[in-house]
Amino acid sequence: MNKASVLLIREATSKDAQGKGYVHYQSWIETYTGLFPDRVIENLSLERSILLAREHPENTFVAQMDERIVGFSCFMKSRDEDEPDAGEVVAIYVLKDFHRKGIGKKLLERCIEKLKEYPVIILWVLESNKASIAFYESQGFVFDNKKKIIYDQTAIRMKKELRTTQ
Repeated sequence: MNKASVLLIREATSKDAQGKGYVHYQSWIETYTGLFPDRVIENLSLERSILLAREHPENTFVAQMDERIVGFSCFMKSRDEDEPDAGEVVAIYVLKDFHRKGIGKKLLERCIEKLKEYPVIILWVLESNKASIAFYESQGFVFDNKKKIIYDQTAIRMKKELRTTQ
């Protein structure tokens, strides 16, 4: 990010499918190679990622710099049966060249703002993804002792309590 670059975080549209799909595809390769089995990485498809982005732009923010999408985040009502009154951050991905520039934090903040009606926000992260765990901890998330298996790997659930006035 050069000094003239301006970061814009905005709601995604279906017109963002190419850029968001590329970030999804490339970020999985950059993040999960060595964490997920090779077969999972080998089965990734840029075309499938673009199609998914085109068909489901809702509940998504994109991070845009100089007309290029460099990251995205997705959110929704919790899918976990034991947290029916929680919001969920489903994904935050930023291209590796744009890490450590505050983009992930800004994407997370926008999700939290959209989910502020919920008393709790949850997310799932691979137990082996120490960098992401450290990031979420720095943003106030804590491990809540729930685990599940994703592609033969253990994921942990993290949660953040929100202070709401209801």
